[in-house]
Amino acid sequence: MDRNFKSTVKLGNGQVLEGEALSQPAHFPSTMIPLVYPTSAGADDTDDDNCNNNNLWKAEVNGKMVACVRNRWSVKTGFKIAAAGGAAMLVLNTEADGYTTLPKPHYLPASHVSYIDGSKIKSYINSTDKPTASISFNGMRLGTSPAPTVASFSSRGPSTHSQSPGYLKPDIIGPGVTVLAAWPGGFEWSTKNDTYTDFTAIYGTSIAAAHLSGIAALIKAAHPDWSPAAIKSAIMTASDITDNAGNQIMDETLHPASFFAMGAGHVNPTKASEPGLVYDLVVEDYIAFLCGLGYEDDRVETITRRKVTCSKVKKITEAELNYPSVVADGKLGKLTVNRTVTNVEEGHSTYNIKIDMPKGVSVNVSPATLEFSAIKEKKSFMISLSWSPNETTYAEGNFMWVSKKRVVRSPIVIYQKSQ
Repeated sequence: MDRNFKSTVKLGNGQVLEGEALSQPAHFPSTMIPLVYPTSAGADDTDDDNCNNNNLWKAEVNGKMVACVRNRWSVKTGFKIAAAGGAAMLVLNTEADGYTTLPKPHYLPASHVSYIDGSKIKSYINSTDKPTASISFNGMRLGTSPAPTVASFSSRGPSTHSQSPGYLKPDIIGPGVTVLAAWPGGFEWSTKNDTYTDFTAIYGTSIAAAHLSGIAALIKAAHPDWSPAAIKSAIMTASDITDNAGNQIMDETLHPASFFAMGAGHVNPTKASEPGLVYDLVVEDYIAFLCGLGYEDDRVETITRRKVTCSKVKKITEAELNYPSVVADGKLGKLTVNRTVTNVEEGHSTYNIKIDMPKGVSVNVSPATLEFSAIKEKKSFMISLSWSPNETTYAEGNFMWVSKKRVVRSPIVIYQKSQ
């Protein structure tokens, strides 16, 4: 999301670091106070339990700002620090968390900082006998950049389900960080006045899934005759792979996110409602796919709720599923698949193929032009990929069907699975 809840940390050596906190106490003084990093003998720099009760009491945190390595109990840690007499808290990311910071309703005045800034804080503490720091709060900022980014906790691909990679996972990403939402019961904001708020900033799959579900429902309302596969296709092929500044979407390290991090891209509901073309599927396609994965009849029937005899079904591989992405095993050196698209908008339209792949990967699509004369008309095409397994261990790009009004984009990923 292009918003953050700014809390600025200033160290005694003059360094200024930007963090986040949902709690923004209005009367907390931005004056320097002693800063401490509790630890125990033998603990390494990545100890995410450095602010346990024993360490807090040994560190004599009374009246001090306490630096704690991020863990899933960071809000509860604030209560422990307050009980030990601490005045404020800094939450320091681990290396795996990178630049993903989460504004939470901390009990104490607090700031959650990135791994890089957390390392600066620890280095400063180790450089002086009397480290000090202050926190100032500057409210919510909108239009921040880069946004969106892929959070450190977001699910990553590839699919490891079976022998063939076949299809892209994740499929898509959606808003899942710093999402303002109602919250029953409320949260405490500060020790100054035990007031509660009925909202908080939610993060995680729970909130991203809610966004995607709502978008799917809106598309279904606009197109009641569309299948779930058609809706999914629209969401994937109309997604964004650039952020609000026009740059590639970044991951938690602020490096370009791969398709195994962001799926086809970040959901764009406006474009998804008018995708131009969709890759559709019917029940029989899924049955052929499931049987092709080697599931026994009764397992497939658990999903289909109808009688299935896989021995009588013409099975297909994952790569043969009419999916809006292509994922290839890099050790093969080549792959040819067929796809079918359905025209869901203008009766008369022409789409031309456009390929965006790195050098070393050859992509041929036949035919290179699709001409439609009616809505719901279907057209099939063949995609042929070739590469050198010795030279290409990972490559990704897109193939796009482009008309005067629409760009229907599908990811291509080639990777060599580790044994």
